[in-house]
Amino acid sequence: MCGIVGVISNAPVNQLIYDALLLLQHRGQDAAGIVTQQHRKFFMHKAKGMVKDVFRTRDMRALPGNCGLGQVRYPTAGNAFSEEEAQPFYVNAPFGIVLVHNGNLTNAQALKAELFSTDHRHINTESDSEVLLNVLAHEIDKTTRGLPLQPADVFAAVRNVHKRIKGSYAVIASIAGHGVLAFRDPFGIRPLCIGRNSDAIMLASESVALEGTGHTLERNIAPGEAVYIDLQGNVHAQQCAEAPSLHPCIFEFVYLARPDSVMDGISVYQARLNLGETLAKRVVSTVPPNEIDVVIPIPESSRPSATQLAHLLGKPYREGFVKNRYVGRTFIMPGQGVRKKSVRQKLNVIGSEFKGRNVLLVDDSIVRGTTSREIVQMAREAGARKVYLASAAPPVRYPNVYGIDMPTSNELVAHNCTVEQIREIIGCDALIYQDVEGMKKAVGSLGKNLDGFDASCFDGVYVTGDITADSIESLNACRVGGNGEDERDEDTSRLALPNHSE
Repeated sequence: MCGIVGVISNAPVNQLIYDALLLLQHRGQDAAGIVTQQHRKFFMHKAKGMVKDVFRTRDMRALPGNCGLGQVRYPTAGNAFSEEEAQPFYVNAPFGIVLVHNGNLTNAQALKAELFSTDHRHINTESDSEVLLNVLAHEIDKTTRGLPLQPADVFAAVRNVHKRIKGSYAVIASIAGHGVLAFRDPFGIRPLCIGRNSDAIMLASESVALEGTGHTLERNIAPGEAVYIDLQGNVHAQQCAEAPSLHPCIFEFVYLARPDSVMDGISVYQARLNLGETLAKRVVSTVPPNEIDVVIPIPESSRPSATQLAHLLGKPYREGFVKNRYVGRTFIMPGQGVRKKSVRQKLNVIGSEFKGRNVLLVDDSIVRGTTSREIVQMAREAGARKVYLASAAPPVRYPNVYGIDMPTSNELVAHNCTVEQIREIIGCDALIYQDVEGMKKAVGSLGKNLDGFDASCFDGVYVTGDITADSIESLNACRVGGNGEDERDEDTSRLALPNHSE
């Protein structure tokens, strides 16, 4: 999961891209980068850290031009500690191309070998995004054959890219002296939309980045579609996949996306309200409402679901936890010890809401169970008589291979466990899960053009059709943190475009 943005404007875009990345910060806190283009020359700055920490005034001044890209990174493959793997990525031929990517290629290792032996291209990092960039560059080189670039050449190249790569990908690329290209995988797993105002055309992962910067959302990029915007602002679009179908990642609606975003025609906020409505029916069948005194959300993604659930149960909705906004999302953090400590740092209990009460805690999902177990214990320490836990999502039983850092099966608390076994591990008095079909119906009822969802972490069905137990094991070997590198070690091997001197 990452957040990406691309802009073509008749004014400088550096501040605009910065503002859009702030609105997408929830999609990645590991690294950030911006590249701009002026007179066929790229200017780039990227580094580890949050947007506000990566870019200083001097960095922004060194990013001139009316065209550019940006990304906030949440790494799922490669080396989380290497600034070299922060995006955008750059190749100098053909034309000069920079690229940002949200998603995860499931055949990156095979492609890397193919690029070396057949395409004669060099990959210098472990990032699948660099692989994707080189595949795209090679295909554009083949379609242009030394001639000036035309939109038809771009679309032919994307058609060939779709045939070669597998997995999930929302991509925005800038081609020096020509324009900006955006495309989405044939299943539309990762989100991408386009909007504009009187001065600029913007592409972004979520509509909130458009609306928050004064742009009007026009539409989502369709699965398999490519959109090419030349430097004069002319928009060309073409379907480039042979059999596209819309199967967005349902975890975007459950947890990842901002509630004020609209993705593939579905309001994320309304989707979470619907999840709360269907969850209420599950709660009633497990715990009699007269045994619940209060409904308390676990901040923050669960709030809409908890609000709707409390309303339908006729129970008070209360805030029982105060969140420290300056601590990162816990399931991103390495190591169970760090994760357990961070729960206490991230959440503080309002004791009066728990003392002597039977509380129903509502969470958006339960992944490893570590956070849930700690929160249940915190509720008991605050004096709760009984602690019930409801999840707006079904049990997470399978790894995600499409760009969400879901851990290996053995790290998932629900893997090969019954609900009762999970309840005992977490330590709550009752555990209520959403069911898979109820979740799909709750979210899918809001969309008009859906063909289904990627709900693989819940149902084990991988929509790309190329995932096996062996391939999951291979992909896990490429997960971040697998390189054994110390986060404090300085990376001095960079061959990408350098940052400007500090």
